[in-house]
Amino acid sequence: MVRVARPRQFSRPRSPLAIGCTVLFLLFWLPLMMCGCGLLVYAIVPPAPTNIVIMGLDSRGAEGVVARTDSLVVLGVQPRGLNVAALSIPRDIFINVPYYGSQRINTINVLGETDDSTNGPELLKASLNQSFGIEVDNYVRLDFAAFEALVDAVGGVDLDVPRAIVDYAYPTADGGTIEVRFEPGWQTLNGTQALQYARTRHADDDYQRANRQQQVISALGRKLINPFTWPAAANAILSNTETDLTIADLFMIAPPLLIRAGNYEMLVINRDYILPGDGYVIPNYNLLSPWLDEHLR
Repeated sequence: MVRVARPRQFSRPRSPLAIGCTVLFLLFWLPLMMCGCGLLVYAIVPPAPTNIVIMGLDSRGAEGVVARTDSLVVLGVQPRGLNVAALSIPRDIFINVPYYGSQRINTINVLGETDDSTNGPELLKASLNQSFGIEVDNYVRLDFAAFEALVDAVGGVDLDVPRAIVDYAYPTADGGTIEVRFEPGWQTLNGTQALQYARTRHADDDYQRANRQQQVISALGRKLINPFTWPAAANAILSNTETDLTIADLFMIAPPLLIRAGNYEMLVINRDYILPGDGYVIPNYNLLSPWLDEHLR
């Protein structure tokens, strides 16, 4: 029997379109599918809720971390339901501190850093637990330079200034003062401007300042939706802040923070939530309790 040799089959060269589709799949669709699978698992078996205290230090000169907190926010992340809440506690509020009694909240970090048995973040966590019944899992501690670096890393923040704000005696790092002014309306603030907006209080009071700080937090959350901001933001955080959050922790809390995109449940302990004291003010815990139960407990 005579065998007829079949012509040798050669594979056809892949077209540029096919190569492009393959690259697109590897660089875009495959990570997207993996992310989708991860989110599905995240939704089915969500991590436990996490509370994080964010401490903005008024650190001057060589003070380092032995400084008062200029701002204090407790961030509650609930993966089940993808909810995020933020509680702002103005610096002149007095709460109970273990072994120290009633103290102004902005001094707790200094007390902890000058105590050989603890440190600022741990003493603050214990104080928030004792006073508010909040279990705080992690902390982020940053100074003014770190805040400015983070805002600049995401390209500034976009926010709506509700009214004109003029501060003729805004404090500077060298102990002097300058005039700062913000006109009403939507605008983009760089790091320096965002810090001034979040810190100024001479035009109103500390409670309005806490509202502005929450406004900046929301604006940062909106900017972080864009994945192109993540590398610079991560570098700014890792280079300029102190935290006990691990990379794994960040992955666990990232989905609610990104999906909510700055649309967080927010509360400021303002005049509606305080009780008059003997020369000082304390939180009205009974009035705060329902909100705390829903978002931070």
